[in-house]
Amino acid sequence: MPTSPAHADLPPVHQVAMTRPLAWLALGWRDMWRCGPLSLLHGVAMMGFGALIAWFAHDQFWWLAGAFSGFMVVAPVLATSLYGLSRAIERGEPADLALVQRTWLNWQRSHRNKWGNDYWCLVQFGSLLGASATGWVLTSAALITLLAPVPILSPVDFLRHVVLADGGWLFEFWLVLGGVMAAPIFASSVVAIPLLLDRRVSLRVAVLTSWRCVTDNPVCMAAWAALIMLLVTFGLATLLLGLVVVMPVLGHASWHAYRDLVDVSGLPERNALTDVAEGR
Repeated sequence: MPTSPAHADLPPVHQVAMTRPLAWLALGWRDMWRCGPLSLLHGVAMMGFGALIAWFAHDQFWWLAGAFSGFMVVAPVLATSLYGLSRAIERGEPADLALVQRTWLNWQRSHRNKWGNDYWCLVQFGSLLGASATGWVLTSAALITLLAPVPILSPVDFLRHVVLADGGWLFEFWLVLGGVMAAPIFASSVVAIPLLLDRRVSLRVAVLTSWRCVTDNPVCMAAWAALIMLLVTFGLATLLLGLVVVMPVLGHASWHAYRDLVDVSGLPERNALTDVAEGR
């Protein structure tokens, strides 16, 4: 598909078959095993974060429902070092703890004007996703608190009085509203963070490229979003234990989705050590 003049600075986007997400998951599984405990530790950390949310809101499920779905909004940022590990495997470089540390910490050594620094775009985008997640948590909590027929204090209350309520529409409205808020976030982030990590591009280019991946591959991207939701739901339903495997696999698979969808051959590479030394 030719690029419009308004988007002439965007990299080309490939059209892929709707079955490609299954291949991405297979490659993500392979990378998880190649990285071993280092990859699984990311899953443990995310499980711990989920457990912290559950502990904080265990008797206030009207917060918990929104908090867990909001957690998934910021998950692409939390998986940044998983993208870095898959990138290193692809390039034949060491995929080790030092790489993870560089991925998260090297931006601190760059110029003072960090908001004008491309490498800081990762943190800018993470901040935007965090704000979006917070907005959804507050919206979800307000919706359930104001419209539920009784106080929702536990998962059983949520199931009985929201999900299975006779003649009710609250759950359906909650799902639709969540979907309306999640769809543009998914479209903006599906390849944006791997692209920012891998190439020297602006936040605008990364987000618009992500949108083009979705608009050029609507069926494939819908299938990918459905698989993500299915696997994350499984992880949550197993008392968070499934997240130990699910989150690393999805993180690594997201890197391969990016590599499959975006032709970055015309974009300058980003090297953490070199870019920091040069103040880029």
